[in-house]
Amino acid sequence: MIMIAVGLLLSLVLCLLLGVPYIDFLKKKTIGQYVLDLAPEAHAKKQGTPTTGGVFIILAIIISSVVTLLMAQQMSKAAWIILITLLFMALAGLQDDYLKIKGKENKGLSPRGKLIRQILIALIPTIYCMQHGGTILTLGSKTFDIGLFYPLLSVFIITGASNAYNLTDGLDGLAASTGIPAFLACIILAFMTGHTDVAIISATVIGALIGFLRYNKPKAQVFMGDTGSLALGGLLGTLAVIGKFELLLAVFGGVFVMETLSVIIQVTSFKLTGNRVFKMSPIHHHFELCGHSETRIVIEFTIVSLILSVIAVWLYFIF
Repeated sequence: MIMIAVGLLLSLVLCLLLGVPYIDFLKKKTIGQYVLDLAPEAHAKKQGTPTTGGVFIILAIIISSVVTLLMAQQMSKAAWIILITLLFMALAGLQDDYLKIKGKENKGLSPRGKLIRQILIALIPTIYCMQHGGTILTLGSKTFDIGLFYPLLSVFIITGASNAYNLTDGLDGLAASTGIPAFLACIILAFMTGHTDVAIISATVIGALIGFLRYNKPKAQVFMGDTGSLALGGLLGTLAVIGKFELLLAVFGGVFVMETLSVIIQVTSFKLTGNRVFKMSPIHHHFELCGHSETRIVIEFTIVSLILSVIAVWLYFIF
């Protein structure tokens, strides 16, 4: 438990220290966000806000994780797989952000190109898990051998989490605030299942997200961009898969699931009937257009994320 606290504090300090020079660099190079034309009108003022803040989030996580894991003598092969997956997801997100900045519009990688990269990266932890844990899913004390469906489910979980977290990153502080309870659940579940390495890495994520909120709270000084959101979502899925609590991800990651479902429902409804269910999707924009302030939405969504995380831990104990 002490090393979990060490990892969190180290990551927090690193994120705070790295943030200042990196944001100054982005401002000097005028590397800013290009707001989508379809976004709510209130978002127009965010045009030009420095983006790719995920770079210093990921650096803080990786550096603090390696240092803490070595101190705790928990630098396992699984830990390396998790951190390598995180790095590759961040690079995919950085490429997406770079293309948006270069093209001076909110169009980066094509959806197919982004998905192909996510699937290939998700195969890294999937193959590792199949070699070390077989094709078994666990839920508390219960186990389920799903055979050939395991790699499909594992890749789906990791890529789905990556995209879901990316969709949630639409308001100042939203992705970071809702992510903290989810990664807190990861710490508890990993600790309960004996995956200390997973718990330590999860703690460094919380530290980095708390530090990032210093710069991302309204009015945001920097956005994490796809560099951060794709990587953090992919990391959340990877931690769940390697920590063997993948089935509970749908619960403690419920806010991200809700955001994704709102997009699916909106698109499906419009294509089939020509009508929209929400004023705008993802669903946080719906609440925004209903008159809720960004701060109120972030607080409400964070509370929901915290409640769902508590429920996920409770479900682990009852099963």
